[in-house]
Amino acid sequence: MGQSFPCAIGKGGITGHKREGDGATPIGCHKIVGALWRPDRLSQPMPWAEPILPGDLWSDDMAAPDYNHMVRAPYAPSHEALRRADPLYDLVLITDWNWPEAVAGAGSAIFIHRWRKPRHPTEGCVAFDPRDLLWIATQLAPDSQLIIRG
Repeated sequence: MGQSFPCAIGKGGITGHKREGDGATPIGCHKIVGALWRPDRLSQPMPWAEPILPGDLWSDDMAAPDYNHMVRAPYAPSHEALRRADPLYDLVLITDWNWPEAVAGAGSAIFIHRWRKPRHPTEGCVAFDPRDLLWIATQLAPDSQLIIRG
């Protein structure tokens, strides 16, 4: 759409060999396969976005059968909370990195979300200014792509 936005990438840089916990953003064309938002903080950004509810988690346990999938509390294996106290995940775009058929150790939770502060590195996600993220999200259709070049 002729727009350009500053973003943040993983603290481990960009990689063609993503591994769980490396802090890197994976190179490639990644489909946007879902969107999540905090209904207590934002209006629904697009009709296909799903609310983040208390107890929503994302499994990052390589040994778990639901590795790199959304799960619900209570959940004993390692996970990341989607409903956070900070606003980082108020709006999340889910990519198809290592999803839906996750390979253990190939990386999980590669999302697009808001940044902590301008260009502050992520754990492997791509992050934008919250206003830019909202604009981008409202322009997307399911299966839009995030392209990460090396």
